[in-house]
Amino acid sequence: MELRQLRCFITVADSLHFGRAAQKLDMLPASLGRQIKLLEESLGCKLLVRTTRNVALTQDGERLVVAARDILERVDQVETVFRETLRERRSIVRVGAIDSAAAGLIPQLLPHFRDAYPDVDLQLLEQKTIRLLPRLLSGRLDVALVRPPELKDPRLMFRPLFHETAVVALPASHPLAAQSVISVDDMADEPLIVPDRRSRPHSHDLTMKLFIEAGLTARVAQIAEEKQTIVNLVSAGLGLAIVPRWASRLAVGGVTFVPLTVPAGSARNKLALSAVWLRDTRDPARDGFLDVLDQQLENLAETA
Repeated sequence: MELRQLRCFITVADSLHFGRAAQKLDMLPASLGRQIKLLEESLGCKLLVRTTRNVALTQDGERLVVAARDILERVDQVETVFRETLRERRSIVRVGAIDSAAAGLIPQLLPHFRDAYPDVDLQLLEQKTIRLLPRLLSGRLDVALVRPPELKDPRLMFRPLFHETAVVALPASHPLAAQSVISVDDMADEPLIVPDRRSRPHSHDLTMKLFIEAGLTARVAQIAEEKQTIVNLVSAGLGLAIVPRWASRLAVGGVTFVPLTVPAGSARNKLALSAVWLRDTRDPARDGFLDVLDQQLENLAETA
């Protein structure tokens, strides 16, 4: 008799339906039936009566339901106690990060953080800014690395870090791929792939404002959301894209990344990165993460 078999049995007993029970357990009905059969064989009795229309508990099945619930409840209590004890022994810092920070900053920062705080685990969640900020407010994250919004919630503390470098992703066979740098004027008549503004307003606005500041109209050929998708579309020859420099680390063949010359202006600040956390809160693990971030900030900014 195994705990997994007992959990399967309890789920069937609660629903009296193999299909619904299997769906709840995220397994095939045939696999669920096999677990019940193994349980019956180990106990030497019939637990369920199954027909084409319904499922019912036998007398032995009704007795086992009570005992199985008690066993599983005790097991869950033991697991909870040990998890809480482990959490007390080993601190955890829950870090949220936008894709550029998750791919470019965290891998460089993590070794330094582990050296300084070997007893602190770092849990990373990669998401967009609009989804990370609510998680900070609800307490599901301790700190996040985000694009600072234009309207900042006063309940959050923002610490500016640096501005990421913008580059142009273009097909390797494109005539502009041979240039050492590319200007917005060079892309005047080129089809562009830009992020969806609803989910990535900063990256979207960077492209739009660079063209506006140059007195040009962006020729948007395709809207996409994820950086990987955008670079793949560039590889397919559907257009050019202005992306953060970290995107050049994506393993996509047939794409060249060329530095973009960005004139002084408001668009330069669109790729700003900030650390943010809940104001007026104390958390040693989070503060340790921020300390290491401050110590490594100059080196991180040089590669951004």
